[in-house]
Amino acid sequence: MKEQLKTIQEKALAEIKNASDTKALDDLKVKLLGKKGELTAILKQMGGLSPEERPQIGQLANDVRQSIENGIANMREQLKAAQTEMKLKSERVDVTLPGKHFSQGRRHPLNTVMDELKDIFRGMGYSVVDGPEVEETKYVFDMLLTDEGHPARDPQDTFYIADKTLLRTQTSSIQIRTMLSQAPPIAIFSPGRVYRRDAVDATHSPIFHQCEGLVVDKGITFSDLKGTLELFAKRLYGNDVKVRFRPHHFPYTEPSAEMDFQCFTCGGKGCPLCKGEGWIEMLGSGVVRPEVLINCGIDPEVYSGFAFGLGLERIAMMRYQVDDLRLFYENDQRFLKQF
Repeated sequence: MKEQLKTIQEKALAEIKNASDTKALDDLKVKLLGKKGELTAILKQMGGLSPEERPQIGQLANDVRQSIENGIANMREQLKAAQTEMKLKSERVDVTLPGKHFSQGRRHPLNTVMDELKDIFRGMGYSVVDGPEVEETKYVFDMLLTDEGHPARDPQDTFYIADKTLLRTQTSSIQIRTMLSQAPPIAIFSPGRVYRRDAVDATHSPIFHQCEGLVVDKGITFSDLKGTLELFAKRLYGNDVKVRFRPHHFPYTEPSAEMDFQCFTCGGKGCPLCKGEGWIEMLGSGVVRPEVLINCGIDPEVYSGFAFGLGLERIAMMRYQVDDLRLFYENDQRFLKQF
């Protein structure tokens, strides 16, 4: 029996050494050490041995089993190491090759100008406020004294979702919501998308951006409005910028005025950009009418205020000398990469 055990050990170690993968090792383990394995078959014969031989054969059998198990374990580690080495070689990356170029995105010019406007008004103590784009006529028209017969309420000019629900035509609705929810003093800047039924051309779009400001406090006058907008113009375009105010009419402000910037291209002499006038209309403004304050629960005998609104696209077009509004929305990389 000793000879049989030694033969099994020698044969097993040789087969383990020649195993090509871990599956072959598993098969060998079952063949040699399993319930029906060769070593198990030998051990079943120990019952016929004499009491003196049993301890010796038992110890030898254990040594053979341990030798086979160690051989299988060592070979398994070797096979795994070889497999890992082969995988590393096959997946090796040549770090000397040039890397892939990933183009880096950049901010859209409208967002760049929008952020600059926000920074200017934050610097003057304003809070930036947002509001819903799907609005009620109550906030867009009624409380701003825009009566039923006003052209702005005509379905030909406005996107209605339901009888009293529409896509906002101006961000003035944010001013109303703010005055209803917050007691004076108020100083807000409210930028956002607005919607009107405009045909698309070089200067019009059914979707564009409007930025409005509102100040309500004690003792606010038109002089405060004028000083604020002149300071805004200088921070936007520099101290050399020239502006003028023209009387105008808005339903919810009185007195009202439009502010023009002197044309940057011709310096006020007249050119195609300013249509020969030397000035470019930039924004509308005025002192908030007492009726609007009363609608929002604010006492006009104690408080007064001013409001203004400007188009973001017009500011950006002047900033970057862009002559077609549609370029901002066409996602043409040739255009956007310039900024």
